[in-house]
Amino acid sequence: MRTLLLSALLTVSSGAATPAAKIFQSGEAPVPLVELFTSEGCSSCPPAERWMGELRFDDKLWRDFVPVAWHVNYWDRLGWPDKFADRAYTDRQYAYAQKWKSRSVYTPGLVRGGEEWRIRDGGLDETGFAQGGALKVSVAGENVSVNFDAPELGSKDLQVNVARLGGGIASNVHSGENRGKKLEHEFLVMGWIQQPLRAGKAFLHLPEFDSTVKAPRQAIAVWISRANDPTPIQATGGWLN
Repeated sequence: MRTLLLSALLTVSSGAATPAAKIFQSGEAPVPLVELFTSEGCSSCPPAERWMGELRFDDKLWRDFVPVAWHVNYWDRLGWPDKFADRAYTDRQYAYAQKWKSRSVYTPGLVRGGEEWRIRDGGLDETGFAQGGALKVSVAGENVSVNFDAPELGSKDLQVNVARLGGGIASNVHSGENRGKKLEHEFLVMGWIQQPLRAGKAFLHLPEFDSTVKAPRQAIAVWISRANDPTPIQATGGWLN
């Protein structure tokens, strides 16, 4: 009797410890990834970050567009080292510049659906490109499973990108162009990983991030691309808490 009772208790305990999976998915139509390249060392960036921050109140968020903010590191040498900057994020912006045959990069820089974009150019959900496919993502704790169904695209060189995003992040800047300012960040990329798709599927973990960063809001952005091409094919995402 005691053995049966202990077994039952263990079953209940282990079941309670298993996190419920969160499901994020797109439809067949392409959902654009909206990317902001920014830096805490750039005096022109705070207005762009405030604009991006307001997107969390947009009822089309996640369904019709997925926002991410990359902090680049080429401003770090000019007076303020941005602790959120990463060389990989800078390389991503340079990859776009190379694809567009542009000789320079700049902040704040906006990209929508893999194309250079400005706020005045039109709605966030006006993609203008034909790629897409059904993307479904399941997140259980730190585990992420991805399924992408788009037979017409083929499977060659397809890879999944997963970014862990932070929101409600405050940062006091003590030097550089934004000296004395308190900056607030939303949809900030705290970690980013890529992995090849196998038969349209991938299993991976959420990107690690600096646990000392206080991010009251966390979200996930997931998109499909081809190797050596930053252009998103399909995207989805949502809040993790």
